[in-house]
Amino acid sequence: MSHFLIYTNKNKDRDLRVTNEIKSYLECHGQKVTLKVKDADWVADTSEESEEAKNIPKDVDGMIVLGGDGTVLQAARETKKLFIPIIGVNLGTLGYMTEIEPANLEEALEKLIRHEFTKEARMMLNGKVTFHCGKPFEEGWALNDIVISRRGSMQMLYLDIYVNGQFLHRYKADGMIVATPTGSSSYSLSAGGPLVEPSAKLIMLTAICPHSLNHRSIVLSPEDVIEIEIPAGREGKKQTVEANFDGSHKISMCTGDRIRIVQSEKITEFMRLNQVSFMEVLHKKFSE
Repeated sequence: MSHFLIYTNKNKDRDLRVTNEIKSYLECHGQKVTLKVKDADWVADTSEESEEAKNIPKDVDGMIVLGGDGTVLQAARETKKLFIPIIGVNLGTLGYMTEIEPANLEEALEKLIRHEFTKEARMMLNGKVTFHCGKPFEEGWALNDIVISRRGSMQMLYLDIYVNGQFLHRYKADGMIVATPTGSSSYSLSAGGPLVEPSAKLIMLTAICPHSLNHRSIVLSPEDVIEIEIPAGREGKKQTVEANFDGSHKISMCTGDRIRIVQSEKITEFMRLNQVSFMEVLHKKFSE
């Protein structure tokens, strides 16, 4: 590595103490550094393509993300077309995606400079929304999950699910989570979905608060094509929902619209410094 991008959530590093510590260390060891600092009051992007991502130098070959899992997701989405490997410094809480703890910062930076790391590829999802009213389609990408949830009133949603063109089921629920293995430790887990080794290749469907006693998560092949159509709601009423990509990019949908979700051709690469197994990570998290 010779040119690092430091991506900081200022909400987690308010005085930029850790950011500047990393920058100084890298520069003192002959590394080039570019900073990207997200203000403390930053909100989720409503556009899929970040203007700021276009200003990242083309020769950046590694990204250090300071924050929590949400910051890692934001950084991965913003730089998805640049294929920059990522490593996270945990300034959040759980930190499933962040490998470096502040107490071990100098040791970790030494390993990065000496190229003492491996790379781990994580699959991403692509979701393309087609609108029944004829307006141009919209799409987004997600490392964790694509969530279909209601907008407005607290009424139950009706969602028609198709897999490879074949009708699966009409769900009555508060929403639907379509998750990657990386996303299995996030919202999907809270909704009752399984934990999955993050480098695996599969897609999970998990209903949010299903209005039924017998709904369970469904695990699908990464080659499967999932389509979710928004039918009319109770008593034929129009439904308005939101497709949410990693809790950031949002696309509004309504009755008659459909989203097609597939494995993306884009991936996110994580730099791994430690040969710590997924089971060891889980054991540590379960003990906290």
